[in-house]
Amino acid sequence: MPHANAPLTELGRLRLAQCVVDDRWPLRQAADRFQVSVSTAKRWADRYRAQDPAGMSDRSSRPHTSPNRTPARRERRIIKIRLDRRWGPARIAYLLGLSPSTVHRVLARYQLARLRHVDRATGQPIRRYEHPAPGDLIHVDIKKLGNIPDGGGHKVHGRTVGHRNSSAHRDPARPRKVAGRANLGYSYLHNAVDDHSRLAYTEILTDETQQTAAAFWQRAQLFFHANGITVQRVLTDNGSCYRSHLWRDTLAAAGITHKRTRPRRPQTNGKVERFNRTLLDEWAYARPYQTETERRAALPRWLHTYNHHRGHTALAGKPPASRVPNLSGQYN
Repeated sequence: MPHANAPLTELGRLRLAQCVVDDRWPLRQAADRFQVSVSTAKRWADRYRAQDPAGMSDRSSRPHTSPNRTPARRERRIIKIRLDRRWGPARIAYLLGLSPSTVHRVLARYQLARLRHVDRATGQPIRRYEHPAPGDLIHVDIKKLGNIPDGGGHKVHGRTVGHRNSSAHRDPARPRKVAGRANLGYSYLHNAVDDHSRLAYTEILTDETQQTAAAFWQRAQLFFHANGITVQRVLTDNGSCYRSHLWRDTLAAAGITHKRTRPRRPQTNGKVERFNRTLLDEWAYARPYQTETERRAALPRWLHTYNHHRGHTALAGKPPASRVPNLSGQYN
């Protein structure tokens, strides 16, 4: 089809050509009549003489020959390295002595998926899915997070001072302290994300035992229920707390089906894994907190922003609340 600014449609080209060829109009007169250049009028008249009305359609702009195109043998090597090693354009280019843009064009020409869309273990494109209704599937996971010492960690003081709580920097004579500071240990972020809406519920807890995980789920289920979501299935990894009888019985008592990911396939639980990353980037490490208490106090506000106001790329820029009509506080 002609581009948006083309002065002639296929019918207009045919009429112009017929005026020149059949009615014997001068080229300049036909060009003035149809408001095009003389060279344009001549081109459509010549095509009409050679091909009749069939010549009025646009032709491909691809050149007949491409002398500078990457040789087929080199293209095959690029594709082989990509499939065998799962390298990006830059690494392949450095290996073969090519420009990264050249390698990128070859990969795009053969419609190879981007690396972020490929399973690194198998090389197969990741199959993405989304359940049709809120509650059809809830993704649950735990993220381990180091606590911040009073006065701030390495975000405030730099790596040398900030690592004073790391086990790698412990004084052998004083295994629990370095420079007079106690090792503050870790917190455990228990997260639950609805597959359809991406609505999230998070708690900061002290461990990842089966008792803690089961109690967290009971509160998470109340959260989803209060917002009009009836949970049908829960998907977790194969952590010990999720393989326990207590976790199994807690879900069974609520009539919820438990599903687990395949071993060494965290992408199956990718929605909550992506939420973990967002949580770290936009809350946990978003600014240099002075204390762990300060960081924890910022979580509820961030979670409200995530659920109600932050645009989600998988939801066409809308927040999770837009897919949960009964969500309280949706329009705050």
